[in-house]
Amino acid sequence: MLKEEKHHLIMEKIQFMRVNKLKVNVLKSSENEMKLEVEGVGHSLLNVLQKTLLEDDTIEVAGYHVPHPLIDSGILYVHTKEKQKPEAVILNATKKVLDLSKDFQKALKKASKSYKPK
Repeated sequence: MLKEEKHHLIMEKIQFMRVNKLKVNVLKSSENEMKLEVEGVGHSLLNVLQKTLLEDDTIEVAGYHVPHPLIDSGILYVHTKEKQKPEAVILNATKKVLDLSKDFQKALKKASKSYKPK
């Protein structure tokens, strides 16, 4: 097995372990408010999710905090306007984040193919 293949397999295992570690606990839920504890992620996902939520006009407040920098766990808080269901808005935001990630993958592949060393 080539060194690159071995490295790739190790990285896949790490990602698999990390994804399986993800857990969401609902701490609070009401008609227009939701507070979630997200285990297995820190600033990386929560920051992108917060920014995406704040782009939505139906969001009154969206924020997160990571209680301790050495623990991959954070609290996401969402408060929607009027009668918007927070769960639906969060799910929509996660879809947008996923779409953005896919767009980035495509753009990276295209840029890598067209790259010519100087």
